[in-house]
Amino acid sequence: MSDIQTASFDLRVHYGQAYLVNDSEDAESPDGIPDDHPVHPVGIIRVDDAGSAFLVTGLHTGTVAFSVTVADHDPGADIDGYEDIVEISFESESGQVSLHEWDGDTHELPDLSAGPGCYRLRYHAQNMDQAADVDTSDDIIDRYLLQIWPQDVSEPHVVQSTSERLAYWRTPD
Repeated sequence: MSDIQTASFDLRVHYGQAYLVNDSEDAESPDGIPDDHPVHPVGIIRVDDAGSAFLVTGLHTGTVAFSVTVADHDPGADIDGYEDIVEISFESESGQVSLHEWDGDTHELPDLSAGPGCYRLRYHAQNMDQAADVDTSDDIIDRYLLQIWPQDVSEPHVVQSTSERLAYWRTPD
């Protein structure tokens, strides 16, 4: 029997960012934007050495729709439901993570299915370009799905890329 749990909520963003953070005594959001993978850039999600992930949204300031699915196996990409989909490996020291807003508010998430260890993050995005054009809104324009499941470390991967925002974030500085 497989285990899949999903949490959905409205996420307040500032500067077009949110953070997946390991729950531990010394947990903190990334300090600045982590570097993208030098060979396989995925742009809109980046992982730092401290066990946090930096997530980019199209909307600069306001509210986006956000869902996080934690599974015990690869739940499969929602290719028809989202324009952009990227994947990256993530290490969880605690086996528990939460999603942090820029201002420090936190969204609790289901416990990771295999406890501490290596996981895969698959980040889906829809309407990033439209949200970036609006810049600031409390109406939902863009929406995101983050899937998390146990998997050995592997190269970052772009599953699907259609937006100008993803192309922008994948471009080296």
